This record gives sequence, structure tokens and C-alpha cells, in this order.
Amino acid sequence: MSLGSGVAIYFVIWWTTLFAVLPFGIRSQREAGTVAPGSDPGAPAATRLGRIAFWNSLVAAAVFLLFRYALWPLL
Repeated sequence: MSLGSGVAIYFVIWWTTLFAVLPFGIRSQREAGTVAPGSDPGAPAATRLGRIAFWNSLVAAAVFLLFRYALWPLL
């Protein structure tokens, strides 16, 4: 596998796993007890996107390594 195709595959895996990791640890405004006027009560109280991006990168790296070594003889 070339570097370019490896980066492209990691990028696709990163975006795919983002949708799986995104809801973990998020509390709604209703659960937090602080609903801002004019907003939906189900909206996140605090998103912590940096933390989500960090954990998503770790999950994506693990999935990429599994993908890479599962297909080692084929690539």
C-alpha cells in the first residue's frame, strides 16, 4: 500500500468512525438541567470536540491497523 492510498483509507475510516464516536459522553441540555432559551432541549450542553477528535483518531487508527494487517497479503 502506498502512502497516499494509506492516508486516503485512514481519512475515510476517520470520518466513518466519527459518526460512531460522536454521541459518546454527550449530555443534552435537558439532562444537564440548563436549557438555553430558544434552543432545543436535546441539543448538547457541551460538545468537547477536541476530546471527541482525539478519541476518534485512536479508534480510527485501531480500525486502520486491523484493516491493514487483515489485508497484508493482498496489498
